[in-house]
Amino acid sequence: MSSIRRITALFLACTALLGLSFASAAAQPKAGHLDEVLRKMDAASLRFQAAEATFQWDLYEKVVKQTTSQNGTIYFKKDGAKTVMGARIISPTTRILEYRDGVLRLYDPGTDHLTVVTSKGNQAQMESFLTLGFGGSGKDLAKAWNISDLGEETINGTETVKLDLVPKDPAIRNNCTHMTIWVDVERGISLKQSFYMPSEDYRTAVYSNIKYNQGVDTKPYQIKTDNKTTVDQH
Repeated sequence: MSSIRRITALFLACTALLGLSFASAAAQPKAGHLDEVLRKMDAASLRFQAAEATFQWDLYEKVVKQTTSQNGTIYFKKDGAKTVMGARIISPTTRILEYRDGVLRLYDPGTDHLTVVTSKGNQAQMESFLTLGFGGSGKDLAKAWNISDLGEETINGTETVKLDLVPKDPAIRNNCTHMTIWVDVERGISLKQSFYMPSEDYRTAVYSNIKYNQGVDTKPYQIKTDNKTTVDQH
């Protein structure tokens, strides 16, 4: 498996989430609507400092026709011009995931094993997935994706803009044919994500109980290792 595929798989294993019920009322996009959306995302990105949410994620695998689920909590936090992400999966088993400075770390406390994935020149691709969640600007979105405006939908009382994204990078298209995201453009938060793979497997993501621009207690997300921890680097 290539490094970018590992990056994609590991990151989306954390961010592909499902569980928030929603009622939608779609509207056809107006002329110039996408430009307005991207401008609002630029403005929201400047205001964004941090967010924390609970999640449940659901992966459907076509070959076995089976769906697997996990849930936990996740946070995104601005660190200067960069974004730091941490997640704690609590069910069915505990795992901790951290993204910082172009390095993705996944820790399994049960086996005391740490997997480390470095961007190796693919940091832009990794960041393009990361900023889909929280705090990404419209300009950055347009750099990494070909965007289609699918109109507006209301999710649990929050107005969102529905965007379909096709990766510009051929390496990413090998793993992701396209994504659909539902964005609260005023806060720069993606409330729902659907990620489609060439295998016809798919992941769907929704965040709930969102704490926006509040302090984040990062202690539950800390990865604690010792000299007995086994490490796998990619």
